[in-house]
Amino acid sequence: MSDQLTRSVLKAPGFWGGLAVRAFTRSWGRDVMLYTGGVSFFALLAVFPAIAILIGVYKLGLSINEVSAQAAALSDLLPRAAQTIFHDEIARLAKASARTVSAQSAFALFVGAYAAHRGFKALLAGLNLIHDETEPHGFFKFNLLAFFVAIFAFALFTVVSGAVVTARILAHAASPGARGDNAGLMPLDALLPALGLVVGLTLLYRYAMSHRTPVAWLPSITGGLVATLMSVVSSWLCAIYVEQIAPLGATYGSVGAVVVLLIWLSWNVNAIFYGGAFATEMEIAAGAERAEQARRASAAADVVDLSERRASRRTRSRT
Repeated sequence: MSDQLTRSVLKAPGFWGGLAVRAFTRSWGRDVMLYTGGVSFFALLAVFPAIAILIGVYKLGLSINEVSAQAAALSDLLPRAAQTIFHDEIARLAKASARTVSAQSAFALFVGAYAAHRGFKALLAGLNLIHDETEPHGFFKFNLLAFFVAIFAFALFTVVSGAVVTARILAHAASPGARGDNAGLMPLDALLPALGLVVGLTLLYRYAMSHRTPVAWLPSITGGLVATLMSVVSSWLCAIYVEQIAPLGATYGSVGAVVVLLIWLSWNVNAIFYGGAFATEMEIAAGAERAEQARRASAAADVVDLSERRASRRTRSRT
């Protein structure tokens, strides 16, 4: 990537600060908020079918208590007010029979597939808008792309959640007397979701944000890291906001937990869009640097070398 972002650009004063400001303007100065709302709504619609599917998979090899304890660990990144929704749903499904959970998982597969497909279509449309894609995908190509992105995202989520569950089981086995979530492999436990998010967002920015050619690896990886960092920070700030600054239970009553979950989703979707804007601005900076280098090379080629001209004249006079 040295030909795209040279050391002179990376060391320029204020380069990263200016890049961050331009990315903020790109992601917030447009109609991206409309796509944020669409992605958040369909993500909220798909998350509970996803829980039913995961519980159905876990119950094939784990006991009821293990399912309830380990699957609840997957909601640790959520604000405390929104965790109650997941805990109640997990407890309900964990106590149900395997046949009931299997039937619900089959039904949830259709509902979740519909919601996830719609949500990823909104996500891809927002990223295309951020990346200045003027030519939209065809109908079939766009729907097929959203379908494969949804399949990959669910597969990655399943792998990461399985790794988190395995880490929790190993932590409990290594420290049977420890309490709750503070045992054993907690640092690894918290790191795995972030690593999975970085990998998923990097691949999303590289292969799904541009219509013509894949986005370069360095902007894609940097955008994935920035989006993941913003997602972690926004989750922390969201927890502070809804639990200490503006408790929503007094206003929304029994649906306050759903509102908290929707706010958390929207903040994280904004983080994903900002990461895409950051990667786009890095591409623009790299293109500007390449154009400047080409201009300098052209200007240097046009400069007349007087010594060579004099030497050629002497050669001609001698002949």
